[in-house]
Amino acid sequence: MPTLSRWFIKLGMLYFVGGLTMAALLLAQPVMGWSASLQVLRPVYLHFLFIGWVTQIIMGVGYWMFPKYSKEKPRGREWLGWAVLVLLNIGMVLRAIGEPAVVLAPQAGLGWMLAAASLFLLLAGWGFIINTWGRIKER
Repeated sequence: MPTLSRWFIKLGMLYFVGGLTMAALLLAQPVMGWSASLQVLRPVYLHFLFIGWVTQIIMGVGYWMFPKYSKEKPRGREWLGWAVLVLLNIGMVLRAIGEPAVVLAPQAGLGWMLAAASLFLLLAGWGFIINTWGRIKER
């Protein structure tokens, strides 16, 4: 398994654990009588599960298992694969910090974090498609 795939998959598993932990906190909140402000974690846990875990696992396995691009570059442009990994995870961290911050302190001017997170996630998605498109071909 390529190193890049291992990074995607291991980071995906960390997001899975984080997402499940947040889900458990959200489910326990009414029973435990904790503050309703925990609800700011709802969009974060969804992003952790769907983008951090599912999307990242798909990208890691896709980078590893899709047919070879060529003998010289079997997995396309490796630098682009690493850029996708970095952009995706910076976007996720900015989203995890920015989403609750904007709700809890709307006057603080932290909306830029969500805009930057969205841009990084979009660029990561485009990068993955650009790097993978040529590997999807007929035998």
